[in-house]
Amino acid sequence: MTLTNEQTPTLTSAEHIALAEAHSAHNYHPLPVVAASARGAWITDVTGRSYLDCLSAYSAMNFGHANPAILAAAHAQLDRVSLTSRAFSHDQFGPFCAELAALIGKDMVLPMNTGAEAVESAVKVARKWGYQVKGVPDGQATIIVADGNFHGRTTTIVSFSDDPDARADYGPYTPGFRSVPFGDAAALAAAIDETTVAVLLEPVQGEAGIIVPPPDYLRTVRELCTTHNVLFIADEIQSGLARTGNTLACQHFDVVPDMYLLGKALGGGAVPVSAVVADASVLGVLKPGQHGSTFGGNPVACAVGRAVIELLNTGEYQDRARRLGHHLRTGLDSLIGQGVTQVRNLGLWAGVDIDPAFGTGREVCERLLTRGILVKDTHGATIRFAPPLVVESTELDWAVRNLREVLAA
Repeated sequence: MTLTNEQTPTLTSAEHIALAEAHSAHNYHPLPVVAASARGAWITDVTGRSYLDCLSAYSAMNFGHANPAILAAAHAQLDRVSLTSRAFSHDQFGPFCAELAALIGKDMVLPMNTGAEAVESAVKVARKWGYQVKGVPDGQATIIVADGNFHGRTTTIVSFSDDPDARADYGPYTPGFRSVPFGDAAALAAAIDETTVAVLLEPVQGEAGIIVPPPDYLRTVRELCTTHNVLFIADEIQSGLARTGNTLACQHFDVVPDMYLLGKALGGGAVPVSAVVADASVLGVLKPGQHGSTFGGNPVACAVGRAVIELLNTGEYQDRARRLGHHLRTGLDSLIGQGVTQVRNLGLWAGVDIDPAFGTGREVCERLLTRGILVKDTHGATIRFAPPLVVESTELDWAVRNLREVLAA
């Protein structure tokens, strides 16, 4: 079927889904809703029905759909220059890097596009640092990761994943990684040796179900990395940029990693933007021609990123995540024993474990969809709540009330 742009809005939801099933790779299993527009915390489908977005595109939409400041920055830049590649500079690049470095408290920024690219870049930088600065013998660098991690789906990244869906049938796998239980500082300490160049962790494991580590865990990781001259890399691609109630999730634990990995919300939901942020003693190992990206740090990305940084500098979104996260947690806790077995959260980011007697996570998501609420399951029995930070407390109450009712039914 060949369609013009004018014809596509006339398709039914079922026809849109059938086209996708027939002509796109089946690497996702989306809920049966077809978005046509969105604003704030709400998505409207092709039939005109509205849904409360409680996923925020995995935190990419922290500042809400169609945020006016972000859209204005994108529109203005598109009218000027959209791409130069890094073969030339442009007037948004330097200010973006300086402003992001200042926000995070580091010297330098390596802009990329997707979160997985930021992780891949960090792996390369850590290895190069290990050989050139630490003095690890060539080809022997190792990086410690955590069980249950999710850092992306490239070949290198799935090589250190323990998720069978992400990993199976993609070998041979990239060597050089050791995995230890998340939250177990003793196991991490035992895994460090003279070849270790970095420890790569999510401060809070998102895809695993919003797993918050023990209070002293990240501080111990920081101490171990300092003692053994190992880089501490914090993957804040989902947890960063106000989602947890601070600009960075690491701030909850009073730790400063050597490298931060940012993405998702950094693009304001308008364009893909990611970054590795570190001091010059780390990112300075890169020289011209040794790493790059045609679209990384492009003018539109930098303009949008600067608008995001300006929003973050007000503190408004961090404050909303703290207040609304507490409000959401109170509501979700009231469901424990009524179809919910456990709730975990940090800021406006919650993992809710569903009692298997009440259905799978997917089934609960499908029931909520019929009531106009969009959430996403993970690992079978867990659903995640991560609405845009512009959501209202009354909307959260409505979502919790509907969750209560679908579990009771």
